[in-house]
Amino acid sequence: MNISYKWLKEYVDFSLTPQQVCDALTSTGLEVDALEEVQSIRGGLKGLYVGKVLTCEAHPNSDHLHVTTVDLGREEPSQIVCGAPNVAAGQKVIVADLGCVLYDGDKEFVIKKSKLRGVDSCGMICAEDEIGIGTSHEGIIVLPEDAVVGTPAAEYYHLESDWLIEIDITANRADALSHWGVARDLYAWLKQNGYETSLHRPNASAFSVDNNELPIDVIIENTEACLRYACVSVTDCEVKESPEWLKNKLTTVGLRPINNIVDITNYVMMAYGQPLHTFDADMVKGHKIVVKTMPEGTPFVTLDGVEHKLSDRDLAICNAEEPMCIAGVFGGKGSGTYETTKNVVLESAYFHPTWIRKSARRHGLSTDASFRFERGIDPNGVIYALQQAALLCKELAGGKISMEIRDVYPTPIDNARVDLKYDYVHSLVGKDIPVETIKSICESLEMKVLSESAEGLQLEVPAYRVDVQRPCDVVEDILRIYGYNNVEIPTQLKSSLVIKADEDRKHKLQNLVSEQLVGAGFNEILNNSLTKTAYYEGNEGVVKIMNPLSSDLGVMRQTLLYGGLESVEYNVKRKNPNLRFFEFGNCYFFDPEKQNADDPMQAYKEENYMGLWVTGKRVEGSWAHPNEDSTYYELSAYVQNILQRIGLKSGAMVTKKSENPIFSAGLQIETRGGKKLIEMGILSKKLLKQFDLQQPVYFAELNWTQLMKATRKNEVLFTDIPKHPAVSRDLALLVDDSVEFVQIEQTARQAEKKLLKRVELFDVYEGKNLPAGKKSYAVNFILQDEEKTMNDKQIDAIMQKLIASLKKQLNAELR
Repeated sequence: MNISYKWLKEYVDFSLTPQQVCDALTSTGLEVDALEEVQSIRGGLKGLYVGKVLTCEAHPNSDHLHVTTVDLGREEPSQIVCGAPNVAAGQKVIVADLGCVLYDGDKEFVIKKSKLRGVDSCGMICAEDEIGIGTSHEGIIVLPEDAVVGTPAAEYYHLESDWLIEIDITANRADALSHWGVARDLYAWLKQNGYETSLHRPNASAFSVDNNELPIDVIIENTEACLRYACVSVTDCEVKESPEWLKNKLTTVGLRPINNIVDITNYVMMAYGQPLHTFDADMVKGHKIVVKTMPEGTPFVTLDGVEHKLSDRDLAICNAEEPMCIAGVFGGKGSGTYETTKNVVLESAYFHPTWIRKSARRHGLSTDASFRFERGIDPNGVIYALQQAALLCKELAGGKISMEIRDVYPTPIDNARVDLKYDYVHSLVGKDIPVETIKSICESLEMKVLSESAEGLQLEVPAYRVDVQRPCDVVEDILRIYGYNNVEIPTQLKSSLVIKADEDRKHKLQNLVSEQLVGAGFNEILNNSLTKTAYYEGNEGVVKIMNPLSSDLGVMRQTLLYGGLESVEYNVKRKNPNLRFFEFGNCYFFDPEKQNADDPMQAYKEENYMGLWVTGKRVEGSWAHPNEDSTYYELSAYVQNILQRIGLKSGAMVTKKSENPIFSAGLQIETRGGKKLIEMGILSKKLLKQFDLQQPVYFAELNWTQLMKATRKNEVLFTDIPKHPAVSRDLALLVDDSVEFVQIEQTARQAEKKLLKRVELFDVYEGKNLPAGKKSYAVNFILQDEEKTMNDKQIDAIMQKLIASLKKQLNAELR
């Protein structure tokens, strides 16, 4: 929200500097993001002074130039060559001194000492258009005799810079979306801090009806969406350029002047926060305005020429035959104000915020009007804004008010009532604020005291404060005006001892694993939990957003995969292809079968996940190592290191082939109870094509919630290095093509659970000299008894048991 410093001073009296105003507003919760000086004339007339022409003689080498000496109030006069036909001795003029910067559109040039036809010139005598105070270039500016020589031009013309204050308005502070709204908060702050001040705005008592030549009837058919609608007609208007004061006000706050009628409505909106709309009265067929919804699919062309299909939930402002405007959002083509317009109808209304917000999102339209309507405006400011706009139409367009204001307000909106207890204020603030101070702040914020007792106040909160409905809201308002900095930090810290819980352990392990991965060359990423609807088409278990800002933020993610791939795509397209990413984040699930009216949350589940993405080169550009691509086995090593770091033993897991279509090849690791812990593999080319990725990407997703449960009872124990040696045995196994190593490992561990320590694959052979449909795995088995040295008989028995089990389960044969 852009606020003009000078405009603000029209509503509240103060002598603060622009920076002091910014500090005051920030302390009240209206955080100022930027403060910028705005000059009504570019350059601020710096380097320009009032001078007196002492002598004026013809240039010896020119038939139109003159050589002058000009007194600028210094010891020596300046010699200036001038080409203006009206320059003469004795004149008071405006002079651009050496070093002065003048502007011509986007171009600028610096006044320097120069020679014109062989004569030195130390400055420039200026015309109106050359310094920006007018458009004439017929000759130089000639000032009155009483102009004081040496006076800066900015001082002579009483040029004052304005200051643009950019405020970050939070979604709950719709009341501050205008100069008047900001002035109310500043007034309360000034009063609380002991400044002499007053709050005032123009009186609308001058409003009167000139004639009744153009009455407009108003009918509200949808009273849910439109709670109040008012209009007035103004005839015999002359649509033309706005006066300078109005154009300057609008351009200062970032709005483009269009014509006097449109500019009036924008001015009123920025001044008082009430969006207005102007209809060409000749387009209001039947002299009737009907506020209603249209049938689904009704075509409607907006002012920008784009055709929209109206929903039956879009509120429309219609004439007797057709829609003229999407209420509170955008006007229709042909119904606005044009150069040929003579008679206008001014609209001022209060629409239901939810209806406007949904319409704006539905059609992808965001306007200054919808921005205010969807947050909630002042229902009691509708008529005042309409009167001010009508008066300005009379003043700036020469119009006549041609009807009494038609105000349809079926169900008036009541002010909120709040019972505020002093003890509650003190406990919430953490300090005893004097009762009179509490009352004073409430009254300065236009809260009416209905009754007062020793315990507290009963307050009536104005309807424009849509964010103040409860006692805690009032306390927040009191505190922001009283000043957060005025609440002292206590000298004692009251706390209670707590024991470490599962959440503490979870965060500790997250930090440990994060540090481990960063040390291995990973970067942590953080993506939005809201993601594209297209990623989960046909998935009934997805958590949908009821009022999404866009389809790109339509659902809650069920996996970290897509956000990570977006990050990979972003980096690869910017010539950063060698990537290792990890992310911790929540994923969300919906189970339609668990829907329960008594407990709606029963159908929803939220779990914490960890994602790993590896792609590109593992080594590149190293003098000590040839270039090497990343592989699935690199990803697998990172996952195994994580599992080892959090203390998950291999015997507690079961490994299976993943059937997830996102992988061209992948594994799934589960607990022995069937809970899925990890999925990892090589992402399919079909999926990578959606993200325009040509290089392989290896992805692993760990269910961190389930991993924490699986390792909850883990204890860190010290054990001696085994005193008895381990035994290594190799087997060359001939198996079917469909058999994977993970099945061999799983079968071996089931056959010998106590003494089998490791199972490792060290060679795979497929080719000639093997039967069709077969392949050979060379597998190493490590056996160890920690209590005694194993003998050959014991070793052979175990190996025979393993061979028998592999043959029975997998039809494996020894080569």
